[in-house]
Amino acid sequence: MDARVSDLFGSGNGHGSGSQGVASKSGNGFGVAPKKSSAKNKKAKARFSRNFKPSNNTPYLPPEAEEGNIEYKLKLVNPTQYRFEHLATQMKWRLQEGRGEAVYQIGVEDNGMLVGLSEEDMRASLKTLHRLAEKVGADITVLREREVDYDSDVPRKIAEVLIRKVPDDQQFLDLRVAVLGNVDSGKSTLLGVLTQGELDNGRGRARLNLFRHLHEIQTGRTSSISFEILGFNSKGEVVNYSESRTAEEICESASKMITFIDLAGHHKYLKTTIFGLTSYCPDFAMLVVSANTGIAGTTREHLGLAMALKVPIFIVISKVDLCTRATVERTVRQLERVLKQPGCNKVPMVVSSTDDAVTAAQQFAQSPNITPIFTLSSVSGESLDLLKVFFNIIPPLSNSKEQEELMQQLTEFQVDEIYTVPEVGTVVGGTLYSGICREGDPLVVGPTDSGQFHKLTIGSIQRNRSACRVLRAGQAATLALGNFDRSLLRKGMVMVSPEMDPTICWMFEAEIVLLFHAKTFHKGFQVTVHIGNVRQTATVEAVYGKEELRTGEKAVVLFRFIKHPEYLKVGAKVLFRQGVTKGIGHVTKLQPIGLYQPSQREDEEA
Repeated sequence: MDARVSDLFGSGNGHGSGSQGVASKSGNGFGVAPKKSSAKNKKAKARFSRNFKPSNNTPYLPPEAEEGNIEYKLKLVNPTQYRFEHLATQMKWRLQEGRGEAVYQIGVEDNGMLVGLSEEDMRASLKTLHRLAEKVGADITVLREREVDYDSDVPRKIAEVLIRKVPDDQQFLDLRVAVLGNVDSGKSTLLGVLTQGELDNGRGRARLNLFRHLHEIQTGRTSSISFEILGFNSKGEVVNYSESRTAEEICESASKMITFIDLAGHHKYLKTTIFGLTSYCPDFAMLVVSANTGIAGTTREHLGLAMALKVPIFIVISKVDLCTRATVERTVRQLERVLKQPGCNKVPMVVSSTDDAVTAAQQFAQSPNITPIFTLSSVSGESLDLLKVFFNIIPPLSNSKEQEELMQQLTEFQVDEIYTVPEVGTVVGGTLYSGICREGDPLVVGPTDSGQFHKLTIGSIQRNRSACRVLRAGQAATLALGNFDRSLLRKGMVMVSPEMDPTICWMFEAEIVLLFHAKTFHKGFQVTVHIGNVRQTATVEAVYGKEELRTGEKAVVLFRFIKHPEYLKVGAKVLFRQGVTKGIGHVTKLQPIGLYQPSQREDEEA
């Protein structure tokens, strides 16, 4: 493991380094947990601690956080009925905080001291934990056990246990991972191997099922956005197409789903890749780098895009079977250099064992600066298991409180794709940004070229190709609209609740930073603007306070859309490009329009 990571998380005496920082308060700002531990419990702990004399090299975890889904327990041996009920309520709370997942550290004091338990006490504690999990309807998996070597003669152990329960109102836990990387780095092949459960033959057989167009199969290059799913059951075992025939079967037997958004690596399809990153709101990004070519082509650009959009990123070095160990190490060092640069400020963490993978998943979710690096092969299958362990443990970033707040708002669904399905009619795919959406709900869709909205009714809803009754904020799905006229729809539209009064605008102001421009950026310049699912050419109407902008400069700029008005929100991230020109920023002010303004403008043009 990288020396800087060891320094950062402190490895104690070699034990517990894996779980250092597990309950750091920084990353999991969840709700406030109920006060715990009765007086009886405190006495028991005091008695237990009296027999134990900490030495100078006692390893510590950070003190237990009152919020979040991580719980420290010294021991759980034969609790009374009252204590058992209290522990069950506490487990429900921790599961709610982690949106269905909780981590219990057994043999650890509330202040984070790794006391450890004897073999007998550990067995009894895990048995009690099993009973608790059964009571709340959850499953438990022991992630790892380790010995803590004190000066005592009896070996003492601590255990880390993952508890998973799918929330009652959901079918499974859902995480979205965007897959980035240069062309020919092995993105689609890696996804094919993960989701189909069969290794590649070295000539791209595994990726054939992922392609959507004939020209993709012929050239071997992804040009469109495709979705693949990988499930994990409640015991942490992989559920994919090797045992299940359909996506519906995977959804039924999985308690956690990873949806991969396979993006294009070729520079020519950059606009598609940006659209996938901005509109599908991925939780994480996986940057795939080929071991034999290293950082080449669009790799740096994709890394920059993910960082500009504040998507946490981890790295997979593929094709390690093609090159020597020295070449792989050179690629790892090259990546570490890039990640440590002042612009990135990331802490690389090379994952070489299951223990590292568990640590990486927990640290990565809590500190956005940690960047796990996996080295694997889709042909030989080397280290693929470590990546699966990582995906199984990685928790959702947003907590239950944020999700509830979003669900209480009015419905807003972003339209990303439009299809016509035989015998079903018009179907739209996208993400529910806020609120709740049910079958039969009346919504309005727009804005049209004249800034108006049309009424429609939701037919059926599907998530991951299986039927779904209710859609909640943050979930991606496809909605059937029956015989609604497809020509009235386009990508970038929104479907909102009729009570909402959406702000439609031709013009908006944004505070931007010009990342790169060959000459100067000034009034009259045209760029392609990406804001969420909106993608349209806009003209620079004014640069406030300056005549022109050069690379690296900041300013507030007024943009005007060229084709049609759009639905925007203040604070939304803006990404714009034109040839080699690139910039990022956020919307600071909207100039809403009356319904008649666009038509006046059309009259002038006519």
